[in-house]
Amino acid sequence: MTIVQADTKPSKKRLASLDALRGMDMFWILGGQSIFAALFVLTGWTGWQIFEAHTLHSAWHGFTFYDLIFPLFIFLSGVTMGLAPKRIDHLPWDERKVHYRKAVKRLLLLCALGIMYNHGWGTGIPLAFDEIRYTSVLGRIAVAWFFCAMLVWHTSIRTQVFIAVGLLLGYWILMCFIPVPGGVAGDLSAVGSWNAWFDKHFLPGISYQNRPVDPEGVLSSLPAIINAMAGVFAGQLIIRASKIGEWKTAGILFGAGVVSVCLGWLWDLQFPVNKELWTSSFVLVTVGWSAILLAIFYALVDILNGQKLAYPFVIIGVNSIIIYIASSLVNWSYISRSVFGGFINAAPAPWQPLIAVIALLLVQILVLHWMNKRKIFVSV
Repeated sequence: MTIVQADTKPSKKRLASLDALRGMDMFWILGGQSIFAALFVLTGWTGWQIFEAHTLHSAWHGFTFYDLIFPLFIFLSGVTMGLAPKRIDHLPWDERKVHYRKAVKRLLLLCALGIMYNHGWGTGIPLAFDEIRYTSVLGRIAVAWFFCAMLVWHTSIRTQVFIAVGLLLGYWILMCFIPVPGGVAGDLSAVGSWNAWFDKHFLPGISYQNRPVDPEGVLSSLPAIINAMAGVFAGQLIIRASKIGEWKTAGILFGAGVVSVCLGWLWDLQFPVNKELWTSSFVLVTVGWSAILLAIFYALVDILNGQKLAYPFVIIGVNSIIIYIASSLVNWSYISRSVFGGFINAAPAPWQPLIAVIALLLVQILVLHWMNKRKIFVSV
């Protein structure tokens, strides 16, 4: 099965802001996170170190910009679904099973690619099944998208809202008020949480860095579904923009995002914001920031026609899966040094880190530009 598709026929207009925001999200994974450290070396301004701190994940409780990258991607997968919502539960089985088959294939393929990513950089996937890390970023995206798709295909928007709220509250009740077998209620530590218990008893293979809690573990996949569902709600709002107005749509998205962020931090007082555990408060904070960013990109790119300025992000966004996988399988740093090493070494020492980061990003963007010009898009 090939996942490379050459789109040579005209198709309906894509939401450019969606691709641009997805590309901005991926930009930091591709090497953009090193820009602030390089700027600090160049200028010596300590303010860059504040920005650099947000290019690292939180140690446990708390939140940084880098913690948003993963849930934002899940949110955007939901937006794509929300832009073309469809109920299939009324269709005969022969027509429905086509959708189910595609959904299961996508689920399994993304999980398989996630395993490949986990064991990239020349190590290879272990032959011993108990030495494989089965959970992954792509795997969680696949699970969140799959269950979100099942809800969109079989339930009303009202039911979806009730389920989302129920998952948020149910996860909170489990984590904070029901004791872990052999433990105590409300233990949110890496060792004593419900997440650690589920990963110990139900997670096959190994966990990330052999931690007690895998950041993409079994239990925390449930609240991640809500990030995708929130994206569906945002997508359905955008398709109504022709009726309520584009600027009003952007305003509603922005306002809803602010409210969600505030509610998340209010909940943090009792149920801390935590990416590793993917707490309900973390869901609200990340959904809120995702909606705020989507509103900003929707206004700048689609309403104000800023597609040309957003082009570098757009070409990353339309091929986000393949460039993400390539970051594990391709040594982009080696390639950029091979091409631009002379320029980097000839520059004054304080400039070299910044030029090296730009070269790293430029090589990847040039590859994506070449793919885009030839209508080569890789989708799963």
